Amino acid sequence: MKKEPRITTASGRYFLTDRIRDEVDFQSTPQSQGVPRRPVQKPLPAGSRLIPLPGRDSWSIPFCNLEDAMAERQSHRHFTDEPLTLAELAFLLWATQGVRETLHPAAVLRTVPSAGCRHPFETYLAVLNVEGLDSGLYRYLPLEHALVRLREVDNLPAHLVDACRGQKFSGAAAVTFFWTVIPLRTEWRYGEASYKVIALDAGHLCQNLYLACAAIKAGTCAIAAYNQTLADELLGVDGEEEFTIYIAPVGKTPAPQ
Repeated sequence: MKKEPRITTASGRYFLTDRIRDEVDFQSTPQSQGVPRRPVQKPLPAGSRLIPLPGRDSWSIPFCNLEDAMAERQSHRHFTDEPLTLAELAFLLWATQGVRETLHPAAVLRTVPSAGCRHPFETYLAVLNVEGLDSGLYRYLPLEHALVRLREVDNLPAHLVDACRGQKFSGAAAVTFFWTVIPLRTEWRYGEASYKVIALDAGHLCQNLYLACAAIKAGTCAIAAYNQTLADELLGVDGEEEFTIYIAPVGKTPAPQ
């Protein structure tokens, strides 16, 4: 029996409009009810060891200018065997979710915009070829500008390809970025109006990754077609209160012919 679609064309298009904002009772949102904000960063697992990342004052990256980065921005699905340096990875992480200023423990300004300064994302990394890092799964900690290693994964490239619905370049990258979303961070302020702006926010951070990759002569290709269950299981998230929303493999690209 053919499966009925869960979203009709009309309801899907309605999601893209801002009519929902007129239907939200903002007096009943968790913010208006005095519920504390969600933390801007997930807590660390007990016994975690932080891996500090190089900061802006120590990067030795031959940056191109913004005009060049925008002109050279394109999707790349072919990568070389050249590793990313730890400084290059640190730059990409800072460019996508780096903290510019902490306003207070529940609000930070980052390198990308986010509706209401809610920043609902967490960044996970499937590392395969980064200097100084063992292969495995990591999570980025923007407040500390550091990584925490989560676990080793046997045959990680195969798991990446499976999670990305057979897209083989995901398993050939130096590192694959997984962004998860914790909707409650945005729902706290915007209720049912959260979902359009969460999708917009995801676009902001991935575009920064594209431009940052162009600046270091690397490349990426955003993946929105992935297996939700396999991606969430790989990261160890529950799929309800936190789930994968976007994926982007990154690697050094072949020289133009």
